[in-house]
Amino acid sequence: MEWLERLGLLGLFLGSALAASIFPFSSDALYIAVLAATRQPVGCLIAGTAGSWLGSLFTYGLGWLGKWEWIEKWLKVSHEKLEKHQKSVQKYGAWLALLSGVPVIGDILVLALGFYKTTPGWTFVLLLVGKLARFLIWNLVVGLF
Repeated sequence: MEWLERLGLLGLFLGSALAASIFPFSSDALYIAVLAATRQPVGCLIAGTAGSWLGSLFTYGLGWLGKWEWIEKWLKVSHEKLEKHQKSVQKYGAWLALLSGVPVIGDILVLALGFYKTTPGWTFVLLLVGKLARFLIWNLVVGLF
């Protein structure tokens, strides 16, 4: 992750995109490090949000491509459990995308939103809001906004 820090805002953008997609690491430490090094809260907010949002779109797309049969067969999740989760996702729909910035569960929710095929337009907008909120909170916590 140090090489991403050395790239500054570009590294933050790339790291945030990777962290929100298929690479299991948190972009929070990277965000704080780049924010502290550059002292550019607006630049970090834009780079971190844009990268994380694009990574989430990728994750949403992966979920969209998923098939129930694959989940049942390879992950050993029962059909009944998938239906239960589907009802939860349908109940809240794209609004769950606002939680995309929550560490650990956010990316899993994004994958589920794609898998259960929530409305892409609203989901994408609310993903952007969720990611923006995450990094805005870090700016406020670090005291640079």
